[in-house]
Amino acid sequence: MADLLRWDFANVEAGIYPLPRDHDGPLLTLLRRSLLFFGDLPEVHRRREEGLHQEVLTPETEGKRPRYYLQNFHFQSGGWMTEDSAERYDTQVEVLFNGTANAIRRQALPQLHEVFAKRDQRQLRLLDVGCGTGRFLDLVKQAWPRLLTLGLDMSEAYIREARRHLSQWGWIRLVVANGEMIPLPDESQDAVTSIFMFHELPPKVRRVVFAEFARVLKPGGRLIIVDSLQLGDEPDYDGLLELFPQNFHEPYYAGYIEEDFGAIAQSCGLTHVRDVNAFVSKVMVFDKPS
Repeated sequence: MADLLRWDFANVEAGIYPLPRDHDGPLLTLLRRSLLFFGDLPEVHRRREEGLHQEVLTPETEGKRPRYYLQNFHFQSGGWMTEDSAERYDTQVEVLFNGTANAIRRQALPQLHEVFAKRDQRQLRLLDVGCGTGRFLDLVKQAWPRLLTLGLDMSEAYIREARRHLSQWGWIRLVVANGEMIPLPDESQDAVTSIFMFHELPPKVRRVVFAEFARVLKPGGRLIIVDSLQLGDEPDYDGLLELFPQNFHEPYYAGYIEEDFGAIAQSCGLTHVRDVNAFVSKVMVFDKPS
C-alpha cells in the first residue's frame, strides 16, 4: 500500500490532479466479470495441465490475424478474440497484479506530463497501441479530456469493450489495426504509449513495432512502454520472472526479460531517457530527438 501511495503521489507532483480514478462499473458489472473469470479457471487449469494453448487457431481464425496472436495467452478461453475474454480481462489482470494494475498504468502519466505541460492539449496527438479494453486511455482522458487520442488493437472484441468503457469521452477514436503497420502518416504523433503488450510479441515483431512507433512520432515526441520488469531490475523478483511463463502461457516472455530495449531504440533513432520500476512492472521512456 505504501508503494501505491508513493506511485500515485508522483502523479500529483507532476500536476495531474485530481488523481485519475478507476471506472470499473457498478457492483453488478464487477460481479458478472468476476463470475466470468472464476468460471474460466477450470478450463485454464485443464490447458495448463495438458499443455494446450492453440485452441484459438482454427480454420475460421487462421489468416485473419498473425499466427503469434492466435494463442490462448494466460491459457484463457478465447485468447484475445472473444467477447467473454474481453469482459474477463480486467479482472484477470487485477488478480495477477494483486489489485495494482490500474495504479501501475497511472505511472505512465507523469512521463506524458513532461512533454504535454504548458501545451494546448487540443493541438496534441496521442497514439496507444494494444489499447485492449481502454483502461489506460480512460486514465489519460481524465487528465487530458480534449487530447486527440487514437487507440489501436487487433481484437475486434476488445475494441468493442473499449468503446463501451470510453463512451463518456470525446476526442477519441478506437480502431482495429496491427501495430506492425500503423495506419498513420510519418511524424504525426506527439506521444505513443503501449501498456502490457511487448512481452507478448516475438522478438522480430518487437523490432518492427518499435520502428513503427519511431516512424509515427514527431521530432521531440515521446514513447512510453509499460510492461513487466526485466532480469536485474529488481533482483529479488528475478526468480518470479523466470517462473512466470511456466505458470501462464507467455511464449515470448523469456526473451522479453532479457531484451535490450535501449539498443532497439537506438537502432530506430530514439533515445532511452529512463526506466521507472513499479512493483513487478516498469515504465520505459524514449524520446525522438528534435
